[in-house]
Amino acid sequence: MAENFPTYIKLIIFLISLRLVSTVGKSKPWISMLPPDLQTEEMEVEYKLRDDPYSIKLASTDYGHLVREIPAAVLYPSSSKDIAALINFSNNVSVPFSIAARGQGHSVRGQSMAHNGVVVDMTSLRKFRNGSGIVVSSSPSLGFYADVGGEQLWVDVLHATLQHGVAPVSWTDYLYLTVGGTLSNAGISGQTFRYGPQISNVYEMDVITGKGEFVSCSPQKNSELFYAVLGGLGQFGVIVRARIALEQAPKRVKWVRILYNDFTTFARDQEHLISLNGRRQKNALDFLEGSLLMNQGTTENWRSSFFPTSDHSRIISLVTQHKIVYCLEVAKYCDDHTKNTMNKELGILFQGLSFMPEFMFEKDVSYVDFLNRVRGGELKLQSQGLWEVPHPWLNLFIPKTNISDFNSGVFKDIVLKRNITTGPVLLYPMNRNKWDERTSAVIPDEEVFYTVGFLHSSGFDGWESFDYQNKEILKFCETAGIKVKQYLPHYNTHQGWINHFGSKWKTFRERKALFDPNKILSPGQRIFNHR
Repeated sequence: MAENFPTYIKLIIFLISLRLVSTVGKSKPWISMLPPDLQTEEMEVEYKLRDDPYSIKLASTDYGHLVREIPAAVLYPSSSKDIAALINFSNNVSVPFSIAARGQGHSVRGQSMAHNGVVVDMTSLRKFRNGSGIVVSSSPSLGFYADVGGEQLWVDVLHATLQHGVAPVSWTDYLYLTVGGTLSNAGISGQTFRYGPQISNVYEMDVITGKGEFVSCSPQKNSELFYAVLGGLGQFGVIVRARIALEQAPKRVKWVRILYNDFTTFARDQEHLISLNGRRQKNALDFLEGSLLMNQGTTENWRSSFFPTSDHSRIISLVTQHKIVYCLEVAKYCDDHTKNTMNKELGILFQGLSFMPEFMFEKDVSYVDFLNRVRGGELKLQSQGLWEVPHPWLNLFIPKTNISDFNSGVFKDIVLKRNITTGPVLLYPMNRNKWDERTSAVIPDEEVFYTVGFLHSSGFDGWESFDYQNKEILKFCETAGIKVKQYLPHYNTHQGWINHFGSKWKTFRERKALFDPNKILSPGQRIFNHR
């Protein structure tokens, strides 16, 4: 059967063997294992399959820089057919090898890696799209939508759709991520309370399943695969196209940060504001996120440069006094027709809120600048050599009924006592009714729940202390009976994954058997292949 596959696919098994027998000491020992017609070093692998040191090194780590897994090879596909051929080949050898699709590698625990397997560099597809990677269209039933390659970056989707005066409504804080990557998790940010996560704004997809089948799916067609893949952590298929919902794009953003010294009023105000969440509701915010300012940190972080320099001293004084200050960050979009009423609308929304009025800060920025607000901080850190460092992140979903206990037991106890948290700490609520229960994504079983993100950065010799704090936080939640769910999850045991999925585990396991029976895809998640 393998004779029907392209030359570079025939090399796969030998490249895996190379990784296993490399101690033999021969120069490229797998060359002598090939059929005579393939024993040449001029094989057609320039844009296909590689095992050179640079490719292997790049695919052996991720944004977290906490895990290192060495693959046997890296596939640089020129089309989705290359990916399907690779998966088919793995299914047709005596011992299937693992395959991981990698976009920007923005995972933090090795989720995009494949030990002794093959990593598919999805970004390679962008070289061969010939302008077809992002196509904006419209129909009477759907309105505007964009057909987007799974390898495309959200920042490029933004710019391409704005040329037509439209844009997606749900984003992540950081735009230099692939469409397939965020849809495999959920895709959350400050718009989620109103517009849902990114997986709630997809009409259909093209997916290459773990059986190597190319399948188009939607809520009406092959719906089991559609809902499995959304939030499915890459376990069921590789997303090669997604049809994304678009709406009329705003032009400007009124961006406000307000400060609280009391957690109860901070949480109450957030929950009130997200209760106004109709997609067409005029008196509603478009974005809401909360964060913590603490003595260990500064008034600025990589997410944005916001507070006026002239106010830094009094903000620092406030933080020094209260140890933790809670910052509510909100935004409302406008266009040429609504810009003159923006301040009035915000004034109405802020009526009855209990923030400290002397600590209210405003900006008027373009829509693009607001959505791409993290980029400037990233470039600054890159120039200082502080971007490619360990990121021992912890992202959690906390039920609303437990958020006060979490504040007192984690923020005011563990975090302040350990005194090591210097990166951003996010804390903001979402509405369960904006999520589709049929997807693979897992959230708490309450109508309102909070996301908490500890976005640590550390030195290569100091990340373990942050990791220990993360474990202490999870242990506190377990002891306190808080039914926390991890976002961008990582578990060391099979039972941990069963507990994570809870009532969804049976469906998740059955979908795996249906779409990836040989358990080939996304081994880095370690859901079905603990070592």
